Amino acid sequence: MDRSVPTHEEQHPVIQQQKVAIQNSHGEKLAGIMHETGSPELVILCHGFRSSKDRIPMVNLAAALGKMGISAFRFDFVGNGESEGIFRYGGYRREANDLRDVVQYFRGKKRSIAAIIGHSKGGNAALLYASMHNDVCKVANISGRFNLKRGIEGRLGKDFLERIKQNGFIDVKNRRGDVLYRVTEECLLDRLTTDTHAACLQIPNSCRVLTVHGSMDEIVPLEDAHEFHKYISNHKLHIIEGADHEYTSHQHELASIVLDFITLNSHQDKDMPAQFPLGGDKFIHSRF
Repeated sequence: MDRSVPTHEEQHPVIQQQKVAIQNSHGEKLAGIMHETGSPELVILCHGFRSSKDRIPMVNLAAALGKMGISAFRFDFVGNGESEGIFRYGGYRREANDLRDVVQYFRGKKRSIAAIIGHSKGGNAALLYASMHNDVCKVANISGRFNLKRGIEGRLGKDFLERIKQNGFIDVKNRRGDVLYRVTEECLLDRLTTDTHAACLQIPNSCRVLTVHGSMDEIVPLEDAHEFHKYISNHKLHIIEGADHEYTSHQHELASIVLDFITLNSHQDKDMPAQFPLGGDKFIHSRF
């Protein structure tokens, strides 16, 4: 897919937002929003941990894709946002399977999946999907976590393994003491046994992967981005200086990088330098 960026004289495509519910293989409805431009290509967007389709950067990326004339679909994983089901800590393979159901649904509608974009845990779902199914040509992994053994203590507290083995679960609470979600031993083991390294090695060379990471990310260490770059065969790494995990002050730059990756032909992308330029007329001047 190769699209030029619209000039100021060109009219932006008409974008229609539609609610779409997709039933997964477990009979649960996944709630989503379709940004329909009429393009045969479709980009699927996956949100992060305990997030939703309505958080940044999902909404902003879908809007930016729409301005380029590319249809986009953002949805909630099971137990998140407006989707049915129970939220589960871990659940990486389960979310990859939800993503499979979404892809199959749109393939049944004769849509071509141009790319899958995932933010944070959604990046892991997208990469796991690519390792399991040789049917996606581009994946954008935004701030995904490579080392899944890290980051657990910050949420579950010290000695979490001993406590969960003793009690069978750990309730994660907010500052007021309200229970946000329950982590069972099964859910914890699901995370600990998800092998990101093996998944990266299994992604076929026909799938081009972009990893974007903020240098000031305090949720997922920058080191994880370099690990993805080390083990994924057809990979490009872009670090956004000063960006946090949500790209709070870097939404425009994030959109420009991801859209360039999606719209360039593979041979053009491979010939480009390791870092994208930060300015120029080719980027969308959005109001994110």
